[in-house]
Amino acid sequence: MDASAELLRRADPAALLTLDGVISGLNAAMATALGRPAEQCLERDFSDLCPASQRISAESLVAHAARTKSVAMRVLEFLGRGGAPVACLIEARPVKDPAGDGQLVWVHALDARNDLASLLIPFRMATEAADIGLWMYSPHEHRLEWLGGLPALVALFPDPTISLSAVMSAVHPDDREALRQLLRPPPAQSSWVGLRYLTPHDGWHRLAVQTRRIQLGYGGPERIFGVVRDDTKRVKHREKVQAALAAERRRAKEIAEFSSALITAATEQELQQVVLTRLAATFGATGVLFALVDDGRLRVSTDAGITMWEAEALHGISLDHPSPLPEAIRTGRPQFIPDREDYIRRWPHGAILPWLARLGSDYTVSITPLSETGNQPLGAWEMTYGSGHRPSLDEMTLMGTLADLAGQALRRIRLQQARVELATALQQTMLPTLPEHLPGLEVAARYRPSRDGLDIGGDWYDAFVMPDGAVALEIGDAQGHDVDAAAAMGQVRASMRAIAAHEPDPATVLTRTNELLVTMGAARFASCTMLHVDPSDGRVTGASAGHVPVLCAHRDGSHDVRELPGGPVLGVVPDTEYREETFTLDKNSALVLVTDGVVEGPGLTLDAGLERAGTLAAQALHDGLNAEATADRILDATVAVDHLDDVAVLVIRRT
Repeated sequence: MDASAELLRRADPAALLTLDGVISGLNAAMATALGRPAEQCLERDFSDLCPASQRISAESLVAHAARTKSVAMRVLEFLGRGGAPVACLIEARPVKDPAGDGQLVWVHALDARNDLASLLIPFRMATEAADIGLWMYSPHEHRLEWLGGLPALVALFPDPTISLSAVMSAVHPDDREALRQLLRPPPAQSSWVGLRYLTPHDGWHRLAVQTRRIQLGYGGPERIFGVVRDDTKRVKHREKVQAALAAERRRAKEIAEFSSALITAATEQELQQVVLTRLAATFGATGVLFALVDDGRLRVSTDAGITMWEAEALHGISLDHPSPLPEAIRTGRPQFIPDREDYIRRWPHGAILPWLARLGSDYTVSITPLSETGNQPLGAWEMTYGSGHRPSLDEMTLMGTLADLAGQALRRIRLQQARVELATALQQTMLPTLPEHLPGLEVAARYRPSRDGLDIGGDWYDAFVMPDGAVALEIGDAQGHDVDAAAAMGQVRASMRAIAAHEPDPATVLTRTNELLVTMGAARFASCTMLHVDPSDGRVTGASAGHVPVLCAHRDGSHDVRELPGGPVLGVVPDTEYREETFTLDKNSALVLVTDGVVEGPGLTLDAGLERAGTLAAQALHDGLNAEATADRILDATVAVDHLDDVAVLVIRRT
């Protein structure tokens, strides 16, 4: 047997390599370790056939032995039969080439079963370099041995050898099953698993564990190795960041809702409610005062965080008063008062306010005006905080932005209120006084603006006595909901009155009015119903210009809907000839004329609205109510549900 055969006649893996690492011979065990038949290994680079994670170490091992002509050793991992990698202590030794005068490198696995510690050296070094801990578990003995790693982490486990039961008792009950799964022999390498581990000195730690099954040498024992990472600080930092992010999201949501509520506030009372219920929570304040300027004096309200008697001390003081709240409003400059000394230094002649003694010890105060310098002073809000709190620059900037929004909302509300008062006055002057003491008839009318109270529409009604003794009645709706609509309504009503004085028929009045509006190029169109009622016999002549039908209610509680002939709305189609119809109104019956706001809405169709109004009118007659009470009943029911539009009701009852 030649020398090379002797070197390869071993149970453990062995191979002969050229000085540049090419395999010239190997035994069956080495072929198995390299995972391919022996004939496929010959003339191949040894390191190229090793597992990818081992190639650099294998190449370094062979190169060192070839270059230094000395023995070199490395721990390398090879494929194992049972699926677990085999960690081998590999020796590389220069030998004489039996076939010539050259040199070869003999690579073979050493029997390390009696010195397992040598196989663990690379694992220990790797874990120390990676700042993690390393342990080894013996399944048959149910014991864990801590092998080292990051000193701070190893310090969590003072006993180098510990029973599985002791480790399990320190693991959080909810995580113990996860640990059991990690200790069952994995096919290769597990994923990272989080465990909560209780230490005797500093409480719970958040550990991340990953396990790997390895055979220690050919014919050696299998062990489960675990690497441990202490994520306690990282988890706490992440939780802190997540909590801060959640708080910021809540704050952003509160600010968005606060801003939206300011923008949509329709009255000063709503604006005040928004500030007093939302402001303190948005900025973490303990209380809020809200001050508005009325005729040069402060009108102050407060939330539950500041008592009424404290607010009353500021209520009614002059805008010229030498104290912080009036000064902030007057100058448009925010104020922050950290303590009593600061207050006295800046406002030595200011009032001795109720909270002054507690400034600095119990709380601090910030004041943000609602208007900028140069604008008419509107007001301010004052917030109190727990002692020592000082709003950041970002908070102060945000307060100023929100106060700006509140100021804009207040200006809008007051401007709108002035506009509403003007439009209401305009419309009231245009709505007529109904004729009284009509023989054989009762006439009643009602008008109410839209539900939010901010829009004046073009609804109108009219009633007057014609030269022949008939009573002319009309109801209509000019397009739009503003002062222009009210003006257009007055224009149409006045035109119809003037034309009716010379034209006795409703259809003719509508025809002439339409011609006038088309000729004038009126910017608004209008719908209208006009009736002539003869009180002596109840004969009614009526026509409609695109208006809702007329309701006829009877004393027996029944009602019907009467669609009058006519034509399109007024002011749109030239040369329109309107038609009319004549019918009789029985005694103790009533005609009900309404605008579309009475019988239509978001939750009410026209047919359903007409049915509801007709039923109400008929029931009112059945109950013996007069025209005034009948009109009230219809209007009250309209206001109670879906009242978005302005509404008008005209009731004509034949007695």
